[in-house]
Amino acid sequence: MIVKRDCIYTPKGKNRPLHIYLPDDYTNGMDRYPVLYFFDGHNLFSDDDATYGKCWGLKEFLDGWDQKLILVGIECGHEGDERLSEYLPYGTLTPAKFSMFRPMGRATMEWIVGEVKPMIDRDYRTLPDREFTGIGGSSMGGLMALYAGARYNHIFSKAACVSSAIGFCVRAVMRGLRSAEIRPNSRFYLSWGTKEAYGCKHPDRDDRSSRTYKWNRRAADELEKKGAQVMLYCQVGGAHCEADWEKQNPIYMDYLWK
Repeated sequence: MIVKRDCIYTPKGKNRPLHIYLPDDYTNGMDRYPVLYFFDGHNLFSDDDATYGKCWGLKEFLDGWDQKLILVGIECGHEGDERLSEYLPYGTLTPAKFSMFRPMGRATMEWIVGEVKPMIDRDYRTLPDREFTGIGGSSMGGLMALYAGARYNHIFSKAACVSSAIGFCVRAVMRGLRSAEIRPNSRFYLSWGTKEAYGCKHPDRDDRSSRTYKWNRRAADELEKKGAQVMLYCQVGGAHCEADWEKQNPIYMDYLWK
């Protein structure tokens, strides 16, 4: 069951609808469920809502998956470059052209942990503790999931960082990971596709040489130094699109939650 509800993004006073997946047996019992928060919520469940007409197919996946959880998809802003600003947690960027975007990622996360999560825990039967709380996203949402999983590790024990847009802010990402207090029972999933990888010469093969691989490997190294568990996944033939991210649903979900 998908529930849609309005939610005001207080840093701007604008609506950012929530797309909430509830297990089919939610209304028939009193069980409490883990929660996975996900960026770009409009792209998760319905092709009709998806920006490019193709969603992640997460409703169908979760309906058939052998674990039960609540998934809260948080819609981004759609006016101009709002998404790039709201999903940007760092201010020092390379190339400099990205500096035109106001970095509101930290404000976005403060809103999520300070307002959205408390509301979800109040209005739905959740398991609110860190052990049962994860966060995920792709592209800029993947960057935010990595940032959130590290900086807000006392709240999120799991992070699905799919095709994360870390290439233009590698130094800031690494500084953030090095300074973060990360608990050893944390899990991070870092993925990229060979068709989207910078410098990948053979998109039909497993990639261990592109710049995208090296960026993710560096992030994994920093996380593993803190004792976190990390899965690096190269999707051979994978592009930067929902159709290919959908194929990863069972991989990152099983890794993070089982």
